[in-house]
Amino acid sequence: MLEKIKQTADYLRGRVGEMPKIAVILGTGLGNLVDHIENKIYIPYSEIPNFPVSTVQGHSGNLIFGSMGGRPVMAMQGRFHYYEGYDMKTVTFPVRVFKALGVETLFVSNAAGGMNKEFQVGDVMVITDHINLFPENPLRGKNYEELGPRFPAMTEPYSKELIALADNIAAEKKIRLMHGVYVGTTGPTFETPAEYEYFRVIGGDAVGMSTVPEVIVARHADMRVFGISVITDLGGKDITEVPSHEEVQKAAIKAQPTVEALMKEMVVRC
Repeated sequence: MLEKIKQTADYLRGRVGEMPKIAVILGTGLGNLVDHIENKIYIPYSEIPNFPVSTVQGHSGNLIFGSMGGRPVMAMQGRFHYYEGYDMKTVTFPVRVFKALGVETLFVSNAAGGMNKEFQVGDVMVITDHINLFPENPLRGKNYEELGPRFPAMTEPYSKELIALADNIAAEKKIRLMHGVYVGTTGPTFETPAEYEYFRVIGGDAVGMSTVPEVIVARHADMRVFGISVITDLGGKDITEVPSHEEVQKAAIKAQPTVEALMKEMVVRC
């Protein structure tokens, strides 16, 4: 693993040069945030040594370097998921590469189903904590001390400092910003009504099929993390609408202006 990380990091340094301290992972329907990145350098995943390729509609599959509000940044336009058949070390490999390149702060975004009764489709939720229901932990197996400790604490998976910054920006821009706990599951099925109720009872506000593995690895590497979920559908015993990937994409795209305004300002100020 260490050799693969080094090989990939060396390749990217050779293509780009100076490396940013901030990385962004863009989820379903949120890839257009890259329109706010200036002086872009696009590198398709297929050209990057050891990188997998995203197979999901709505995930473009590019690593993009540039600047946002004058700050150097790199962005994943599409991520990798456990349900695509990748193991957890492959899903989180880009985060390992980010750390090797000197990234200190990771922004993650996703589309999620909401079970909090106060949520509406199109709401943006700041992730304050998560519940990991994946069957495999990305840190399972041999631990490399060069990457992080054997038993990393997850007391503060999402930076309280960055959450406070998001709240300040939301107040300034009059953005309806929700807070909640994200439940990470394998997918690719959407949840049953009973499962939505179960996730709500155990403390979840939104559920999705990504993010948690990447955050675990980022915290293992001592990176600051800020995460948001776009609530693209609602679930529970009293919800009759049938979710689809197409509807999720549409809802995520509709919420993009809000996400873009928040994330762009976060990158500039963090």
